[in-house]
Parts: sequence; structure tokens; C-alpha cells
Amino acid sequence: QVQLVESGGGLVQPGGSLRLSCAASGFTLDYYAIGWFRQAPGKEREGVACFSSSDGTTHYADSVKGRFTISRDNAKNPVYLQMSSLLPEDTAVYYCATNINRANWCGLHSSDYNYWGQGTQVTVSS
Repeated sequence: QVQLVESGGGLVQPGGSLRLSCAASGFTLDYYAIGWFRQAPGKEREGVACFSSSDGTTHYADSVKGRFTISRDNAKNPVYLQMSSLLPEDTAVYYCATNINRANWCGLHSSDYNYWGQGTQVTVSS
């Protein structure tokens, strides 16, 4: 059974940092992408970053380039989203997702992913 579990969300002041984790089980992450998405109240879900485990390819939304970093240390570790210089507009529920029917790829369109975690809340406020 494919499962994705996010953790690491919380309340942080503007300019601060958080690291989110996405732990995967029920499949071999080594061949597939992990995408991070976010959804703020009243807004559509937005692709933030993605990581292709097969070759390390990454993509970022323009709104987070230079501030967020997606990575995975090794085959035993989850995929991380390191968020720095956080802004109030980064406030959202953050989700990780994967598509186990598509290898050697990553993208930022939510419709390309078929498994999702439950989400973790990130609030940036003073």
C-alpha cells in the first residue's frame, strides 16, 4: 500500500526556516518523483518543487526559487523540503505526492500525481 506522510510543519516568523519531510512506504522511491505542493485557503493547489529520485533532477516554482531546496540524502531517507526566508504568503497546507506509474521524471502539475499525503500546515506569521 502506497503511503506518503508529511511532517515538520508549524508556526514560524517571517524570515524564518522550516524543514518538511515526506516519508514514503509501500513502493521503491528510487525510481519515482516526489512533488511538494501547497494550498492556501481559497486558492488552488500550487506546485512548489519536485525531485526525481532516479537522477536527482529538481524543479521549482518561480515563487520559491532561491528560498526552498528539495533533496534526499540517500535511499534510506525521506525527501526533504528546506524552506528559508519564509514569507507570510508561504502560509498553506503543504502536501507531498508521487506517481508510481511514471518513472524518471518530475513535474509541478498536480494532475500528474496519483498518490498524496495528508498534508502539514505551515503558518508564517509574526
